[in-house]
Amino acid sequence: MADEDRTRAGSRAGDAPPKHRPRAITAGVTRRVLRRARRRRRWAVEGAAVLVCLVMLVSYLATRSAPAPDDDQAGPGGVSARPPGLPAADGRTGEAGPATPGLRPRQRPPSPDPTPSTSEPAPPPAKPGAPALTVSRGEMPAIVDLTAVGARDWVHWGERGGRSTNRKRSGSGEIIDGGGPGRRVGWDGNQEYVRWADGTPERSTNGSSNGVYACGAGNGFSLAVAGSGEPRTVQLYGGIWMARGRLEARLSTGGPASTAHLEDPYTSQSAQFTIRFTVPKGARLLLNWTVEKVFTPHCGNVGLQAVTVR
Repeated sequence: MADEDRTRAGSRAGDAPPKHRPRAITAGVTRRVLRRARRRRRWAVEGAAVLVCLVMLVSYLATRSAPAPDDDQAGPGGVSARPPGLPAADGRTGEAGPATPGLRPRQRPPSPDPTPSTSEPAPPPAKPGAPALTVSRGEMPAIVDLTAVGARDWVHWGERGGRSTNRKRSGSGEIIDGGGPGRRVGWDGNQEYVRWADGTPERSTNGSSNGVYACGAGNGFSLAVAGSGEPRTVQLYGGIWMARGRLEARLSTGGPASTAHLEDPYTSQSAQFTIRFTVPKGARLLLNWTVEKVFTPHCGNVGLQAVTVR
């Protein structure tokens, strides 16, 4: 009985080893396999990163060592060798200027030989007494002394209404009032003043804001100044109200003509027009001061205060 029990016990011991030993061996093997796999993955990632860095370094070195392209061979997206609009090294101004650092300047063909000028020679200076005409516009002074400015002649309009005039008492009579289209209306609200001490019929005044005006496109004043063969300077003091005024100056003998404009779409404005001219005795300077355009249906107009000659 005892022998049988020992035989069974030995049989059980030989048939199956303890269960905990296979689990320990299996776990150790698994950890070693995982560690080796992790090392291989880490080496692969590090190797790939090193390879990428090497490729980038080689590309950078190749780019730095390559020569800069000439801008004449660059395509639509190429870099220009000179910034546009600056003077070139040869002194000419074109689409290129001084070379940008790091790029070769544009190669230019040699300049052609200068072509002989075919223009007509300059005309000789005008002979004394030959017809001449210039017109300019400036700001009208706050106060104009007609006696001082009009050494030869002067005329003032509107002191006693639209039909009234005052003239220089001992003037030359060179200023001629030719009328003009439209009805003249007296006005006493000009911003600038005129004065005189040698007039007729009003002998003198210390300051007058009076004048005349004409409403509507195409209306205004026609004036003339007689010539004498000597250079003369005419000053016309006028203004506009919500209109564009046009001063046309020409000579009765033909030849040069000139125009000047004064415009204000919103309110009034005054100006001093200076006309310098020369015409033979018996000829005239012809002036037309008219409304070219109105900016209001309520009487856009041109105004006239005085004209002087010296």
